[in-house]
Amino acid sequence: MASVELKSICKAFGSVKVLRDVDLTLEKGEFVVFVGPSGCGKSTLLRLIAGLEDITSGDLFIDGERVNAVLPAKRGISMVFQSYALYPHMSVYENMAFGLEQARLGKDEVRRRVNDAAAMLQIEAYLDRKPKQLSGGQRQRVAIGRAITRNPKVFLFDEPLSNLDAALRVDTRIEIARLHKRLSGTTVIYVTHDQVEAMTLADRIVVLNAGRVEQVGTPLDLYERPASRFVAGFIGSPRMNFVEGPVAASHGAHCYGIRPEHVRLSRQDGQWRGQVVLVEQLGSDTFVHVATEEAGLINARAVGSHAFSSGETAYVTPDAERALLFDAEGHPLERRIAA
Repeated sequence: MASVELKSICKAFGSVKVLRDVDLTLEKGEFVVFVGPSGCGKSTLLRLIAGLEDITSGDLFIDGERVNAVLPAKRGISMVFQSYALYPHMSVYENMAFGLEQARLGKDEVRRRVNDAAAMLQIEAYLDRKPKQLSGGQRQRVAIGRAITRNPKVFLFDEPLSNLDAALRVDTRIEIARLHKRLSGTTVIYVTHDQVEAMTLADRIVVLNAGRVEQVGTPLDLYERPASRFVAGFIGSPRMNFVEGPVAASHGAHCYGIRPEHVRLSRQDGQWRGQVVLVEQLGSDTFVHVATEEAGLINARAVGSHAFSSGETAYVTPDAERALLFDAEGHPLERRIAA
């Protein structure tokens, strides 16, 4: 296990500033997820920690040691890439053993580490196969297994599930969560654009926006107490409804935010009257998009199946106690709306 500390980290590619004054402390054994929109700098930040990119300014410490000039192989980290990065001509065993052999470990130690990692990830049956004989999920397990064999201080994951289909993403996400517990709390830093991955895997989430840290906190902290309109809109799926104009102004705000699950639907009565423009039936949930006169387009989430149809009249009522208010700069106003 190792802590990771970033002090005033900046990264520029020529005149383009990608990261600006990033200050973070990641504790030993934490599972920390970096999230943010495309181009926000999350993968670049991961590559700086790995040593695959040079730091423009600032200091990076791993387990208390400044590592700005330390080679990637000497940092005590292992990285799992989106593309698996397996050698196609090698068997699974050879892929997992390669790094250990390059480090000149004895054959018995190499065999023990590979077999232990394969058992942990339930890929013992694939050790003699080539990567082309494996599914995407199996290849990703091999890539994770190869990282495990190095006994790293810190695991780095760069969008490892983005190439998998929906079902495999769920299965592999569960495996990664189990893996973190089995490895005695090894520190994990994980980059993703997937809301569900971030919310379900992380001890803490780091939200990045335009190269800066927007907020750091537990998943529920970010969901319930966002530090900005940006975080409120980014965390949570589907995204929060934002209402400006007279509705927000009536509460002394520039913007009024309410999540879809905090909106009640009715055919009889409610606060805002409108017309249903889209119904998304997901079985466990139904999302009903209602174009209202007062608040514009509102997305409401209802549990289970509901027989709303496009074109019919519907009423939506926000749960006032769960609404959030923001000023013109996107900062939250401290007071919540009274019921």
